[in-house]
Formats: sequence, C-alpha cells, structure tokens
Amino acid sequence: MDKNHKEAMLTSCFNQYFDRIARYIYVRLGDKAEAEDLASEVFLKAYKSLDTFKKREVPMQAWLFKIAHNLLVDHHRKHSKMKTVQIDDKLQIADKSDPMQAAMANLEYGKVLKAMDKLTQDQRQVVELRFFGGLTSEEVGNVMNKSNGAVRQMQSHAIKRLRQLLEKK
Repeated sequence: MDKNHKEAMLTSCFNQYFDRIARYIYVRLGDKAEAEDLASEVFLKAYKSLDTFKKREVPMQAWLFKIAHNLLVDHHRKHSKMKTVQIDDKLQIADKSDPMQAAMANLEYGKVLKAMDKLTQDQRQVVELRFFGGLTSEEVGNVMNKSNGAVRQMQSHAIKRLRQLLEKK
C-alpha cells in the first residue's frame, strides 16, 4: 500500500472513529487529555500496521478498538493502578443551554458510572464498547476475543445488574 493511500485511509478512519475511541478510553481513565493522547496513539499504531490489517478480515472499527484496548492494558501495566473516573468533576456531557437539564443528565450519568464499578471487568468492558464506543456485538466479540453470543449474554447480565443497582438508589 503506497504512502498516499495509507494517509488517506488513516485520515478517513481518524475522522470517523477518533471521538468514539477517545470516549471509550476516557471512560476507562477519567482523564480527557490522556484519553485523547492514547486515542491519537491508536491511530499511529494503526498507520504503522495498516499493511497487515487487510489480512485480518475484521472490520476496521473493531481492529481500532482492539488496538485501543491493548493500549489501555499497557497503560494499566505502566501505571499499576488505573484511575477511576472522578464523577464529581469530570462529567460535562449534557446540553449546557439548560443548566437544570445539564445537572440532571450529569447526575444520572454519574450514577451509571458508579454502578458500572460493581460489574465484572468483562461486563464493564462490554458496556463501554457497546454504548460508549458504539460497537456492534460482533465487533465487541472481535475486540474481546469472545463469541457474539457470549458478548450478548454479558451485555444482558450487565444491563440487568445495572438496572438492579440503579433502582436501589
């Protein structure tokens, strides 16, 4: 693959997937700048191994999220303890035009993130990839090396558990 084609392909992928990958990493790290740095690194790694991607027969999005997952694992090893999201000062996801709506949305989002801490690691990853990353069950399976059925089952159990936890409060 020539350099111009690789750069065009990477630019297209970057424009299409960067925000979702950064959001997935942010949910795991809780640091926006660090999440954006790691997301950028995902695309650098993808660029370097774009020639081997064609042989993998997996969707581009799943491949990029697998790279992101591997970078998170490496990051975790380097920093020994992965940071958790500081709910009180990190949430700024709602429409700021209505302060009351923004406050309520942030409160609900915070409750969900707090409840997610009580899920198993696999369940949490499925929820993060499916709902924060926007991947399909099949793509999540590719990232996690699990079958599509196993992913759907973990998702079902995770949603059921989250529902129970959120109804308690």
